[in-house]
Amino acid sequence: MPRTPVSHAAQPSATVVAEGHLIDSQLLAGIFDIVIERGGAFEVLAFDIGRTNDEFSRLTLRVSAPDEGALTALVEALIPFGCHPAVEEDATVRTADRDRTAPEDFYSTTNQRTQVRLEGRWVDVDRQRMDAAIVVMGSIAECRKLRDLRVGDRVVCGLAGIRVTPEFRDRDRADFAFMSNDVSSERRVEVSVARIARMMKDVKTAGRRIAFVAGPVLVHTGGVPYFAHLIRGGYVDVLLAGNALAVHDAELALFNTSLGVDLDAGTPVSGGHRHHMRAINIVNRAGGIRMAVESGVLKSGVMVECVRAGVTTVLAGSVRDDGPLADTITDIVEAQDHYADALQGVGIVIVLSTMLHGIGVGNMLPAWVPVVCVDINPAVVTKLADRGSSQTIGLVTDVGLFLHQLAAQLP
Repeated sequence: MPRTPVSHAAQPSATVVAEGHLIDSQLLAGIFDIVIERGGAFEVLAFDIGRTNDEFSRLTLRVSAPDEGALTALVEALIPFGCHPAVEEDATVRTADRDRTAPEDFYSTTNQRTQVRLEGRWVDVDRQRMDAAIVVMGSIAECRKLRDLRVGDRVVCGLAGIRVTPEFRDRDRADFAFMSNDVSSERRVEVSVARIARMMKDVKTAGRRIAFVAGPVLVHTGGVPYFAHLIRGGYVDVLLAGNALAVHDAELALFNTSLGVDLDAGTPVSGGHRHHMRAINIVNRAGGIRMAVESGVLKSGVMVECVRAGVTTVLAGSVRDDGPLADTITDIVEAQDHYADALQGVGIVIVLSTMLHGIGVGNMLPAWVPVVCVDINPAVVTKLADRGSSQTIGLVTDVGLFLHQLAAQLP
Protein backbone atom coordinates (compact mmCIF):
# COMPACT_ATOMS: atom_id res chain seq x y z
CA MET A 1 0.00 0.00 0.00
CA PRO A 2 1.69 3.28 -1.08
CA ARG A 3 1.88 5.72 1.76
CA THR A 4 3.38 9.11 2.49
CA PRO A 5 5.30 9.11 5.79
CA VAL A 6 3.83 11.58 8.24
CA SER A 7 4.72 13.10 11.55
CA HIS A 8 1.39 13.59 13.27
CA ALA A 9 3.04 15.03 16.35
CA ALA A 10 4.15 18.05 14.37
CA GLN A 11 0.98 18.63 12.36
CA PRO A 12 -2.74 18.73 13.17
CA SER A 13 -4.45 15.52 12.10
CA ALA A 14 -7.85 13.87 11.87
CA THR A 15 -9.04 10.29 11.51
CA VAL A 16 -11.56 9.59 8.76
CA VAL A 17 -13.42 6.49 7.61
CA ALA A 18 -14.65 5.51 4.14
CA GLU A 19 -16.83 2.52 3.20
CA GLY A 20 -17.96 1.08 -0.11
CA HIS A 21 -16.58 -0.46 -3.30
CA LEU A 22 -13.51 1.69 -2.85
CA ILE A 23 -11.23 -0.18 -5.24
CA ASP A 24 -13.65 -0.92 -8.09
CA SER A 25 -14.95 2.66 -8.07
CA GLN A 26 -11.43 4.13 -7.98
CA LEU A 27 -12.35 6.00 -4.81
CA LEU A 28 -9.28 4.74 -2.97
CA ALA A 29 -6.88 6.27 -5.46
CA GLY A 30 -8.93 9.46 -5.47
CA ILE A 31 -8.68 9.77 -1.68
CA PHE A 32 -4.91 9.38 -1.71
CA ASP A 33 -4.54 11.82 -4.62
CA ILE A 34 -6.59 14.51 -2.86
CA VAL A 35 -4.42 14.30 0.25
CA ILE A 36 -1.19 14.65 -1.72
CA GLU A 37 -2.51 17.37 -4.04
CA ARG A 38 -3.47 19.50 -1.05
CA GLY A 39 -0.06 19.21 0.60
CA GLY A 40 -1.21 16.80 3.29
CA ALA A 41 -0.08 13.36 4.34
CA PHE A 42 -1.85 10.16 5.31
CA GLU A 43 -1.41 6.98 7.26
CA VAL A 44 -3.56 3.92 6.65
CA LEU A 45 -4.68 2.71 10.08
CA ALA A 46 -6.85 -0.13 8.79
CA PHE A 47 -8.10 -1.39 5.45
CA ASP A 48 -10.56 -4.27 5.22
CA ILE A 49 -11.21 -5.31 1.62
CA GLY A 50 -14.66 -6.52 0.60
CA ARG A 51 -14.51 -9.93 -1.07
CA THR A 52 -17.97 -10.15 -2.66
CA ASN A 53 -20.27 -7.90 -4.67
CA ASP A 54 -22.30 -7.20 -1.54
CA GLU A 55 -19.42 -6.72 0.87
CA PHE A 56 -18.02 -3.19 1.19
CA SER A 57 -14.40 -2.31 1.85
CA ARG A 58 -13.65 -0.15 4.87
CA LEU A 59 -10.74 2.27 5.13
CA THR A 60 -9.60 4.06 8.28
CA LEU A 61 -7.17 6.84 7.51
CA ARG A 62 -5.34 9.42 9.55
CA VAL A 63 -4.69 12.58 7.54
CA SER A 64 -2.59 15.56 8.52
CA ALA A 65 -1.97 19.05 7.15
CA PRO A 66 0.35 21.96 7.97
CA ASP A 67 -2.27 23.87 9.99
CA GLU A 68 -5.86 23.64 11.20
CA GLY A 69 -7.24 25.62 8.27
CA ALA A 70 -5.53 23.35 5.75
CA LEU A 71 -6.73 20.28 7.65
CA THR A 72 -10.33 21.47 7.59
CA ALA A 73 -10.11 22.14 3.86
CA LEU A 74 -8.57 18.71 3.30
CA VAL A 75 -11.28 16.86 5.23
CA GLU A 76 -13.93 18.82 3.35
CA ALA A 77 -12.34 17.82 0.04
CA LEU A 78 -12.46 14.15 1.10
CA ILE A 79 -16.19 14.17 1.92
CA PRO A 80 -17.34 13.67 -1.73
CA PHE A 81 -15.22 10.50 -1.79
CA GLY A 82 -17.28 9.03 1.04
CA CYS A 83 -14.95 9.95 3.91
CA HIS A 84 -16.37 11.08 7.24
CA PRO A 85 -14.85 11.65 10.69
CA ALA A 86 -14.28 8.44 12.63
CA VAL A 87 -15.90 9.99 15.72
CA GLU A 88 -19.57 10.64 15.02
CA GLU A 89 -21.09 13.93 16.15
CA ASP A 90 -24.38 15.67 15.53
CA ALA A 91 -24.38 18.21 12.72
CA THR A 92 -23.81 21.84 13.66
CA VAL A 93 -26.90 23.88 12.88
CA ARG A 94 -26.95 27.68 12.79
CA THR A 95 -29.80 30.08 12.08
CA ALA A 96 -29.82 32.26 8.98
CA ASP A 97 -29.98 35.92 9.95
CA ARG A 98 -30.70 37.36 6.49
CA ASP A 99 -32.83 36.34 3.54
CA ARG A 100 -30.93 34.66 0.68
CA THR A 101 -27.83 34.31 2.89
CA ALA A 102 -26.37 31.43 4.91
CA PRO A 103 -23.99 31.53 7.87
CA GLU A 104 -20.40 31.88 6.63
CA ASP A 105 -19.38 28.30 7.41
CA PHE A 106 -22.43 26.65 5.80
CA TYR A 107 -21.91 23.25 4.21
CA SER A 108 -22.15 23.41 0.40
CA THR A 109 -23.58 20.18 -0.99
CA THR A 110 -22.46 17.79 -3.71
CA ASN A 111 -24.88 15.77 -5.84
CA GLN A 112 -24.03 12.57 -3.94
CA ARG A 113 -26.33 10.87 -1.43
CA THR A 114 -25.99 12.82 1.80
CA GLN A 115 -27.03 12.26 5.40
CA VAL A 116 -26.84 14.55 8.41
CA ARG A 117 -26.77 13.43 12.03
CA LEU A 118 -29.55 15.02 14.10
CA GLU A 119 -29.99 14.13 17.77
CA GLY A 120 -27.97 10.95 17.34
CA ARG A 121 -29.83 9.75 14.23
CA TRP A 122 -28.66 9.82 10.61
CA VAL A 123 -31.25 11.51 8.37
CA ASP A 124 -31.32 11.37 4.55
CA VAL A 125 -31.17 14.77 2.88
CA ASP A 126 -34.10 15.32 0.50
CA ARG A 127 -34.00 17.01 -2.93
CA GLN A 128 -30.30 16.21 -3.28
CA ARG A 129 -28.39 18.44 -5.67
CA MET A 130 -25.03 20.15 -5.88
CA ASP A 131 -24.22 23.71 -4.78
CA ALA A 132 -26.96 24.05 -2.17
CA ALA A 133 -27.23 24.50 1.58
CA ILE A 134 -28.89 21.93 3.87
CA VAL A 135 -31.84 23.21 5.87
CA VAL A 136 -33.14 21.31 8.91
CA MET A 137 -36.84 21.35 9.71
CA GLY A 138 -37.52 19.25 12.79
CA SER A 139 -36.42 15.73 11.89
CA ILE A 140 -36.26 16.51 8.15
CA ALA A 141 -33.32 17.89 6.14
CA GLU A 142 -33.37 19.09 2.54
CA CYS A 143 -31.18 20.88 0.01
CA ARG A 144 -32.07 24.49 -0.63
CA LYS A 145 -30.51 27.08 -2.93
CA LEU A 146 -29.01 30.13 -1.27
CA ARG A 147 -31.56 32.38 -2.94
CA ASP A 148 -34.36 30.43 -1.22
CA LEU A 149 -33.01 30.80 2.33
CA ARG A 150 -35.02 32.97 4.70
CA VAL A 151 -34.36 34.49 8.12
CA GLY A 152 -34.76 31.80 10.77
CA ASP A 153 -33.91 28.83 8.56
CA ARG A 154 -31.73 26.31 10.40
CA VAL A 155 -28.70 25.67 8.19
CA VAL A 156 -26.14 22.85 8.56
CA CYS A 157 -22.66 24.32 9.03
CA GLY A 158 -19.13 22.97 9.26
CA LEU A 159 -18.22 19.35 8.57
CA ALA A 160 -19.39 17.49 11.68
CA GLY A 161 -22.35 15.15 11.36
CA ILE A 162 -22.23 14.96 7.54
CA ARG A 163 -21.93 11.70 5.66
CA VAL A 164 -21.73 11.41 1.86
CA THR A 165 -22.12 8.12 -0.01
CA PRO A 166 -20.71 8.20 -3.55
CA GLU A 167 -22.27 6.21 -6.34
CA PHE A 168 -20.34 2.96 -6.44
CA ARG A 169 -19.38 1.12 -9.59
CA ASP A 170 -20.57 -2.36 -8.70
CA ARG A 171 -18.57 -5.29 -10.04
CA ASP A 172 -21.64 -6.62 -11.86
CA ARG A 173 -23.37 -3.31 -12.63
CA ALA A 174 -25.52 -3.79 -15.69
CA ASP A 175 -26.84 -0.37 -16.64
CA PHE A 176 -23.87 1.76 -17.68
CA ALA A 177 -21.27 -1.01 -17.60
CA PHE A 178 -21.02 -0.76 -21.38
CA MET A 179 -19.72 2.78 -21.14
CA SER A 180 -17.50 4.89 -18.96
CA ASN A 181 -17.65 8.60 -18.35
CA ASP A 182 -14.93 9.30 -20.86
CA VAL A 183 -15.76 10.76 -24.26
CA SER A 184 -15.10 8.96 -27.51
CA SER A 185 -16.24 9.15 -31.11
CA GLU A 186 -15.01 5.61 -31.73
CA ARG A 187 -17.76 3.60 -30.06
CA ARG A 188 -20.29 1.83 -32.25
CA VAL A 189 -23.33 4.08 -32.06
CA GLU A 190 -25.71 1.20 -32.77
CA VAL A 191 -24.53 -0.77 -29.75
CA SER A 192 -24.71 2.22 -27.41
CA VAL A 193 -28.15 3.22 -28.65
CA ALA A 194 -29.51 -0.30 -28.16
CA ARG A 195 -28.40 -0.33 -24.56
CA ILE A 196 -29.72 3.16 -23.91
CA ALA A 197 -33.06 2.01 -25.30
CA ARG A 198 -33.01 -0.95 -22.91
CA MET A 199 -32.34 1.39 -20.01
CA MET A 200 -35.27 3.58 -21.05
CA LYS A 201 -37.53 0.52 -21.12
CA ASP A 202 -36.32 -0.47 -17.66
CA VAL A 203 -37.02 3.04 -16.33
CA LYS A 204 -40.57 2.95 -17.67
CA THR A 205 -41.12 -0.58 -16.30
CA ALA A 206 -40.04 0.71 -12.89
CA GLY A 207 -42.69 3.43 -13.10
CA ARG A 208 -40.21 6.29 -13.35
CA ARG A 209 -40.09 9.15 -15.82
CA ILE A 210 -37.73 9.98 -18.69
CA ALA A 211 -36.58 13.56 -19.25
CA PHE A 212 -35.06 15.00 -22.41
CA VAL A 213 -33.09 18.24 -22.53
CA ALA A 214 -32.93 19.37 -26.12
CA GLY A 215 -31.48 22.13 -28.25
CA PRO A 216 -32.69 23.34 -31.66
CA VAL A 217 -30.20 20.98 -33.35
CA LEU A 218 -32.92 18.37 -32.83
CA VAL A 219 -34.86 20.23 -35.54
CA HIS A 220 -31.91 21.22 -37.74
CA THR A 221 -30.66 17.60 -38.04
CA GLY A 222 -34.04 16.19 -39.06
CA GLY A 223 -34.78 14.59 -35.72
CA VAL A 224 -38.36 15.85 -35.32
CA PRO A 225 -40.23 12.82 -36.75
CA TYR A 226 -38.15 10.39 -34.66
CA PHE A 227 -38.57 12.42 -31.48
CA ALA A 228 -42.30 12.65 -32.17
CA HIS A 229 -42.29 8.84 -32.44
CA LEU A 230 -40.70 8.60 -28.98
CA ILE A 231 -43.32 10.96 -27.52
CA ARG A 232 -46.17 8.95 -28.98
CA GLY A 233 -44.59 5.78 -27.62
CA GLY A 234 -44.60 7.19 -24.08
CA TYR A 235 -40.82 7.54 -23.79
CA VAL A 236 -40.79 11.31 -23.19
CA ASP A 237 -42.32 12.48 -19.91
CA VAL A 238 -40.41 15.75 -19.51
CA LEU A 239 -38.98 18.09 -22.14
CA LEU A 240 -36.69 20.90 -21.00
CA ALA A 241 -35.46 23.30 -23.65
CA GLY A 242 -34.93 26.90 -24.62
CA ASN A 243 -36.99 29.22 -26.75
CA ALA A 244 -35.10 28.21 -29.92
CA LEU A 245 -36.25 24.58 -30.00
CA ALA A 246 -39.92 25.54 -29.95
CA VAL A 247 -39.38 28.39 -32.44
CA HIS A 248 -37.65 26.26 -35.05
CA ASP A 249 -40.06 23.41 -34.46
CA ALA A 250 -42.89 25.82 -35.28
CA GLU A 251 -40.95 27.16 -38.26
CA LEU A 252 -40.63 23.63 -39.61
CA ALA A 253 -44.34 22.93 -39.09
CA LEU A 254 -45.41 26.18 -40.76
CA PHE A 255 -42.82 26.66 -43.52
CA ASN A 256 -40.94 23.33 -43.80
CA THR A 257 -37.68 25.15 -43.05
CA SER A 258 -35.29 25.35 -40.13
CA LEU A 259 -33.11 28.46 -39.92
CA GLY A 260 -34.45 29.21 -43.39
CA VAL A 261 -33.15 25.93 -44.86
CA ASP A 262 -35.52 23.52 -46.60
CA LEU A 263 -34.82 20.29 -44.72
CA ASP A 264 -36.02 18.09 -47.60
CA ALA A 265 -33.78 19.74 -50.21
CA GLY A 266 -31.04 20.87 -47.83
CA THR A 267 -30.90 24.29 -49.49
CA PRO A 268 -31.70 27.82 -48.26
CA VAL A 269 -35.08 29.24 -49.21
CA SER A 270 -35.35 32.78 -50.51
CA GLY A 271 -36.40 34.97 -47.60
CA GLY A 272 -36.20 31.96 -45.31
CA HIS A 273 -34.17 33.84 -42.72
CA ARG A 274 -37.43 35.58 -41.77
CA HIS A 275 -39.38 32.36 -41.24
CA HIS A 276 -38.51 31.91 -37.57
CA MET A 277 -39.74 35.44 -36.81
CA ARG A 278 -42.97 34.80 -38.69
CA ALA A 279 -43.39 31.54 -36.76
CA ILE A 280 -43.02 33.37 -33.44
CA ASN A 281 -45.58 35.93 -34.52
CA ILE A 282 -48.10 33.30 -35.65
CA VAL A 283 -47.83 31.26 -32.44
CA ASN A 284 -48.03 34.32 -30.19
CA ARG A 285 -51.01 35.64 -32.15
CA ALA A 286 -52.76 32.33 -31.41
CA GLY A 287 -52.12 32.90 -27.69
CA GLY A 288 -49.23 30.48 -27.20
CA ILE A 289 -48.25 26.95 -28.11
CA ARG A 290 -51.18 25.09 -26.55
CA MET A 291 -53.76 27.39 -28.13
CA ALA A 292 -51.94 27.22 -31.46
CA VAL A 293 -52.22 23.43 -31.32
CA GLU A 294 -55.83 23.37 -30.15
CA SER A 295 -56.92 25.88 -32.80
CA GLY A 296 -55.15 24.00 -35.58
CA VAL A 297 -52.55 26.67 -36.29
CA LEU A 298 -49.83 24.12 -35.49
CA LYS A 299 -50.57 20.68 -36.88
CA SER A 300 -47.25 18.82 -36.54
CA GLY A 301 -43.95 18.86 -34.71
CA VAL A 302 -42.44 18.27 -31.31
CA MET A 303 -44.54 20.82 -29.46
CA VAL A 304 -47.76 19.50 -31.00
CA GLU A 305 -46.94 15.97 -29.84
CA CYS A 306 -46.01 17.26 -26.35
CA VAL A 307 -49.35 19.03 -25.99
CA ARG A 308 -51.30 15.99 -27.19
CA ALA A 309 -49.40 13.57 -24.94
CA GLY A 310 -49.42 15.78 -21.84
CA VAL A 311 -45.61 15.99 -21.68
CA THR A 312 -44.32 18.34 -18.97
CA THR A 313 -42.58 21.03 -21.01
CA VAL A 314 -40.52 23.95 -19.75
CA LEU A 315 -38.96 26.56 -22.05
CA ALA A 316 -36.26 28.67 -20.41
CA GLY A 317 -35.27 31.98 -21.95
CA SER A 318 -31.82 33.45 -22.57
CA VAL A 319 -30.34 36.78 -23.59
CA ARG A 320 -30.09 35.74 -27.24
CA ASP A 321 -33.76 34.78 -27.75
CA ASP A 322 -35.80 36.19 -30.61
CA GLY A 323 -39.40 36.94 -29.67
CA PRO A 324 -39.58 35.07 -27.41
CA LEU A 325 -42.59 32.80 -27.60
CA ALA A 326 -45.29 33.59 -25.06
CA ASP A 327 -44.63 30.23 -23.38
CA THR A 328 -40.93 30.95 -22.72
CA ILE A 329 -40.10 31.80 -19.11
CA THR A 330 -37.85 34.84 -19.30
CA ASP A 331 -37.19 35.12 -15.55
CA ILE A 332 -34.19 32.81 -15.28
CA VAL A 333 -34.66 32.11 -11.55
CA GLU A 334 -38.28 31.13 -12.19
CA ALA A 335 -37.16 28.97 -15.12
CA GLN A 336 -34.59 27.19 -12.93
CA ASP A 337 -37.26 26.45 -10.35
CA HIS A 338 -39.58 25.02 -13.01
CA TYR A 339 -36.74 22.86 -14.35
CA ALA A 340 -35.93 21.54 -10.86
CA ASP A 341 -39.59 20.73 -10.12
CA ALA A 342 -39.99 18.92 -13.44
CA LEU A 343 -36.91 16.78 -12.73
CA GLN A 344 -38.16 15.38 -9.43
CA GLY A 345 -38.40 11.61 -9.64
CA VAL A 346 -36.97 11.16 -13.14
CA GLY A 347 -35.10 7.91 -13.76
CA ILE A 348 -32.87 8.99 -16.66
CA VAL A 349 -32.05 12.25 -18.45
CA ILE A 350 -30.99 12.46 -22.10
CA VAL A 351 -29.33 15.69 -23.24
CA LEU A 352 -29.47 16.38 -26.96
CA SER A 353 -26.90 18.93 -28.14
CA THR A 354 -27.42 21.79 -25.70
CA MET A 355 -24.48 22.74 -23.52
CA LEU A 356 -26.23 25.62 -21.73
CA HIS A 357 -29.34 23.73 -20.67
CA GLY A 358 -27.47 20.44 -20.25
CA ILE A 359 -25.06 21.87 -17.67
CA GLY A 360 -27.94 23.62 -15.91
CA VAL A 361 -29.87 20.37 -15.61
CA GLY A 362 -26.75 18.47 -14.55
CA ASN A 363 -26.36 20.84 -11.61
CA MET A 364 -29.90 20.06 -10.49
CA LEU A 365 -29.66 16.27 -10.51
CA PRO A 366 -28.59 13.85 -7.80
CA ALA A 367 -25.65 11.63 -8.76
CA TRP A 368 -27.76 8.47 -8.95
CA VAL A 369 -29.79 9.70 -11.95
CA PRO A 370 -27.90 8.65 -15.10
CA VAL A 371 -27.40 11.28 -17.78
CA VAL A 372 -26.74 10.52 -21.45
CA CYS A 373 -25.25 13.49 -23.32
CA VAL A 374 -25.41 13.24 -27.11
CA ASP A 375 -23.47 15.80 -29.11
CA ILE A 376 -21.36 15.92 -32.25
CA ASN A 377 -18.83 18.00 -30.30
CA PRO A 378 -16.88 16.00 -27.67
CA ALA A 379 -16.06 19.21 -25.77
CA VAL A 380 -19.71 19.65 -24.79
CA VAL A 381 -19.84 16.24 -23.14
CA THR A 382 -16.51 16.81 -21.43
CA LYS A 383 -17.63 20.16 -20.05
CA LEU A 384 -20.78 18.68 -18.54
CA ALA A 385 -18.80 15.93 -16.79
CA ASP A 386 -16.14 18.42 -15.63
CA ARG A 387 -18.78 20.55 -13.93
CA GLY A 388 -19.36 17.78 -11.40
CA SER A 389 -22.02 15.67 -13.10
CA SER A 390 -19.90 12.52 -12.85
CA GLN A 391 -22.83 10.31 -13.86
CA THR A 392 -22.75 11.79 -17.38
CA ILE A 393 -22.10 9.37 -20.22
CA GLY A 394 -21.03 10.88 -23.53
CA LEU A 395 -22.06 9.67 -26.96
CA VAL A 396 -20.39 11.62 -29.76
CA THR A 397 -22.65 11.48 -32.79
CA ASP A 398 -25.19 13.43 -34.81
CA VAL A 399 -28.41 14.03 -32.87
CA GLY A 400 -30.63 13.24 -35.86
CA LEU A 401 -28.85 9.92 -36.38
CA PHE A 402 -29.10 9.09 -32.68
CA LEU A 403 -32.85 9.76 -32.61
CA HIS A 404 -33.39 7.79 -35.80
CA GLN A 405 -31.69 4.73 -34.31
CA LEU A 406 -33.32 5.19 -30.90
CA ALA A 407 -36.77 5.34 -32.48
CA ALA A 408 -35.99 2.12 -34.35
CA GLN A 409 -35.12 0.43 -31.04
CA LEU A 410 -38.36 1.65 -29.40
CA PRO A 411 -41.13 0.78 -31.86
